[in-house]
Amino acid sequence: MVAHLVRLRFRLLANALTRSPWQAVAVVLGTVYGLFTLFLVVVGLLFLSSAPDSLGRTVSVVGGAILVLGWTFLPLLSSGIDETVDPARLATFPIPINTLLLALAVSGVLGVPGIITTLAALATGLVWWQTPLIAIVALLCAVIGALTCVVGSRMLAALTVRMSSGRRAREAKTVLVLIPLLLLGPAILALSTLFRELQTVLPVIADVVAWTPFGAIWAVPGDLAVGRPGAAALHAAIGIGTLVAATAVWRWALDRALERPATSTSFSRTQHGLGWFSVFSGTPTGAVAARALTYWARDPRYAQSLISVPLVPAIVFFYSGASGDLSGLLFVGPIVAVLLGMSIYTDVSYDNTAFSLHLQSGVSGRADRWGRVIAVSVFALPTTIILTVASVWVSDSWERLVGMLGISLGLFLTGLALSSLVSGRFAFAVPAPGDNPFKSRPGGGFTLMLSMFASWTALALLALPEMVLAIIGFATFNQSLGWISLAVALVLGGTLLIIGVRWGGKLLDDNGPEMLVQLQRQK
Repeated sequence: MVAHLVRLRFRLLANALTRSPWQAVAVVLGTVYGLFTLFLVVVGLLFLSSAPDSLGRTVSVVGGAILVLGWTFLPLLSSGIDETVDPARLATFPIPINTLLLALAVSGVLGVPGIITTLAALATGLVWWQTPLIAIVALLCAVIGALTCVVGSRMLAALTVRMSSGRRAREAKTVLVLIPLLLLGPAILALSTLFRELQTVLPVIADVVAWTPFGAIWAVPGDLAVGRPGAAALHAAIGIGTLVAATAVWRWALDRALERPATSTSFSRTQHGLGWFSVFSGTPTGAVAARALTYWARDPRYAQSLISVPLVPAIVFFYSGASGDLSGLLFVGPIVAVLLGMSIYTDVSYDNTAFSLHLQSGVSGRADRWGRVIAVSVFALPTTIILTVASVWVSDSWERLVGMLGISLGLFLTGLALSSLVSGRFAFAVPAPGDNPFKSRPGGGFTLMLSMFASWTALALLALPEMVLAIIGFATFNQSLGWISLAVALVLGGTLLIIGVRWGGKLLDDNGPEMLVQLQRQK
């Protein structure tokens, strides 16, 4: 049964890559990038074999802990884990929970990230190749560490899958994710201070991390090499216990999810009024805007994309405060403007098969584009302006206010223009409605990343006029150039937005059925 489920995983992956050439290209590029990273890791570990044993232990512990932490928590911030074989779709089949657990674990290890991670973990044995017995212990610990990475990510995904059901739970999930993200500011500040004394601080950090579930198993070979077998035994016990505990929690969460699937509770109480539909006009554009704004308020996939908005000023503030120069806060407005302007990049992809309603009702592509732009502008435009003004106020740079508004508004309007154009032609592999918001499709995240990089480059070029004018005004203390920059931003950005909406609308009209077919394949 395990072998059958693993074969099913690769069959589904092959079918997905056959249907989407770009997704196949993304998988190939991601594999090449992973292999290049693996090569650098192997070379670095090989050089460590000639270094003192204490240094090899320090690097192994810190690197291994980062690896486990990344696998466990990065799905909360990125495109999530690969769930080609979705456990929820197997709920109706009489598959023993232990069999399913083993099949999912093997599938995770045999994915591209799993293979690269496993090989990198096994490469830690190169650090101790001059002592064969310790090298064998390092290989065994590497296997446990790699399994902990895969099981940890699956465990967190299984625990959070139910959080997407119900508005209260969704809000709680957002807050729980947001709190540690906001603490990244002081964390980065503390780390930047520590790294100034890296040689003396890093071994201390490694000693502390070695007693945590994330770094314990990686400390075992180093402990033996420096002559501490007692510590090695304790670290091995912690590492093995971590894997066992994570597996038990994953099994419990998966069993619970399969027996009692998460269901939406958004309609458990009586709804009054029409919500946003009573606010907007009864036109196609107004209807699309109301529906899109409802998604922004209730869909956890949209909420996940907004986490970075409060994160930006928090990180910049702490970093600027550490240097004593608050002028760095001036970057907050433009950065947030880019994030919010590009936030409707995957709007149609998030619709999934619900996009068929637009085709069936005859909503024009232009109305669809304007509706989505208006919806995000309701909260994004005030947020951009407020953060820009606030950053100028805190940094006491009032002479740069107009120029900064020109840069921020220009980036925001141009970002909306590009998003309206791209999302009118391309569908991206994103979690479907009702899916775990941390779910990822093979190659989907890499495809989206490449597309976003190209769009960011185009955005920088298109918004260059207002940015150049504002920067020259800052350098020459000429505030009139700031006003010119603001005017150019509004005129040029507004013009680009109109072009982007019309062009994107025409593409949507011409390719709407093909877009729906692409979205249906992702269901």
